[in-house]
Amino acid sequence: MAIKQRLILLNFLQFFIWGSWLLTIGAYWFQTNHWSGTEFGAIFSTMGIASLFMPAIAGIIADRWINAERLYGLFHIIAAGILFMVPKVNDPSTMFWIMLINMIFYMPTIALGITVAYSTLKSNGLDIIKEYPPIRVWGTIGFIVALWIISLTGLEKSAAQFYVASAASLILGIYSFTLPKCPPLGHGYKKSFIDALGLNAFALFKNTKMAVFFIFAMLLGASLQLTNAYGDTFLHDFARIPAFKDLIAVKYPAIIMSISQISETLFILTIPFVLRKFGIKKVMIFSMVAWVLRFGLFGLGDPGAGLWMIILSCIIYGLAFDFFNISGSLFVETQSEPGIRASTQGLFMMMTNGFGAFLGSRLSGIVIDNYFTLGDGTFDWKGIWFAFAAYSLVVAVLFAILFRHKHDKEAFASTVIH
Repeated sequence: MAIKQRLILLNFLQFFIWGSWLLTIGAYWFQTNHWSGTEFGAIFSTMGIASLFMPAIAGIIADRWINAERLYGLFHIIAAGILFMVPKVNDPSTMFWIMLINMIFYMPTIALGITVAYSTLKSNGLDIIKEYPPIRVWGTIGFIVALWIISLTGLEKSAAQFYVASAASLILGIYSFTLPKCPPLGHGYKKSFIDALGLNAFALFKNTKMAVFFIFAMLLGASLQLTNAYGDTFLHDFARIPAFKDLIAVKYPAIIMSISQISETLFILTIPFVLRKFGIKKVMIFSMVAWVLRFGLFGLGDPGAGLWMIILSCIIYGLAFDFFNISGSLFVETQSEPGIRASTQGLFMMMTNGFGAFLGSRLSGIVIDNYFTLGDGTFDWKGIWFAFAAYSLVVAVLFAILFRHKHDKEAFASTVIH
């Protein structure tokens, strides 16, 4: 199998695992178990807690001691076993710890997968800005396929969705050991204790521009968790209203939400053009404005006459996610040396899916319980989405003012190739 096809399969399975439960766990939580928003925020924050330290630690290990593809496979095999245990859990406290352990092993595989892909493409003399987005798009396709399988088999409200994720994780873990070797590139120089631990990636914070970039990556990471946590549950809740309960969008909300991932597949392919032409600052601003529209349209829409606004919101999500997540990863790659490549991607993951996810999940659950939960226990979804939109608008304005970066097309292209 050719290199590109092998990386395509890696990305497909990587995000198939996540797509099997990430958007539908809310329905299982609220519709089946009727647990609270604060408890759900705690569960969803497990990916943030794990990402505070595990991607960085995994990056250090991959830079210093163990081949990235082997570490990647080992983590997926362990996560498969943990996911298999989730359906046996019947209380929020135990669920928190099980999901936290799962996230400790899953979250670093996202950055490790990027490291494996970048390393493999570079070792074959390929331009990662040109070649990686069409490969990464298959990760989104994997996410979509998982969503459709879970929805059409009626598993949106069932714990069985975790069995599907477990099986995929085991397959990917075994497959990973057949991938091209990605040996550590950082063990050749041990100039200091910091270098020896691989913590030199954190030196990027000494650069004001990079420090600002990472802070706003954290704030955008919070936006991503808001839409992941509540989108599917938002549509499920319309079943309480007789006029909406029999509509397709309410019966199969995961399929409607999958339009977001379908949109991703299209916007990923535009990244080589927009990143070279506009530079990271403008691309990130595009993403931030898209988050404002994403939440605002959810607040205005409904599964009936307003379905077009929900669909438009899902289409806009593709721009919001890709222009932040994929472009941000490529930008960070241009700012790091080969010896700390995995550590730097781990740092980016820590800020977005670590601090960002933790703050977004925890605070949103508390805020929703205290300010947007009505007397009968239902949610004020319009207020929730407009509050999220206002948050995203403030982030966009501050980023435009505070992040200073001059885009050099030729220098940027040269850095990512070599």
